[in-house]
Amino acid sequence: MSFLLALATVLKVINDLLLRIGRGIGVVAVAAMVVAILIQVFFRYILNNALPWPDEAARFCMLWMTGLMAPTAFRSGGFVAIDVIDSLLPSKALQLLQIILLVVCLVVLIFAVQIGWKEVNGLGGRFATASLYVPTSLGFDEWYRVPRSWMMLSLFVGVVLLILVNVELILRRVISLFGGGESLPVIGGPVSGGAE
Repeated sequence: MSFLLALATVLKVINDLLLRIGRGIGVVAVAAMVVAILIQVFFRYILNNALPWPDEAARFCMLWMTGLMAPTAFRSGGFVAIDVIDSLLPSKALQLLQIILLVVCLVVLIFAVQIGWKEVNGLGGRFATASLYVPTSLGFDEWYRVPRSWMMLSLFVGVVLLILVNVELILRRVISLFGGGESLPVIGGPVSGGAE
């Protein structure tokens, strides 16, 4: 039990750090997405001259925001859930059911990480975006066309972070099932809807 407790504590520290960084980048991505959309609205409806890049930039930011924020929502219980069964089952049976559901989720995430990696390295990832460029010089005279693999990397990174969170949650449930729940460190960060 002490090994599982130590492993859960290490995973908590790693997840705390990675998810804090992810939330910070996610907030920047949301802000950039809003700015890109406002620029597009202004140019399209006020100046009647739509720009080619804001739609793609907003999509890029939305994908990265989702990939980096979803693990925090998963960890804090922020996803939509049907919890009517919780009140019908005894505590031990409920913990066992939660472990089974988390293991099923882990299997799905393992398949998803393979799909994400194939998207990064596959045919779609070899092409560049239609209108997104980043400067490669301080004088803004040289530009690099953003590859689609950078966009697809958001899926891979998000699923890897979800796997780390899922393994932590499984460990926490197993430890709680065997009576060590009071020894677990409290998961910090934002919580949603009364999640533990």
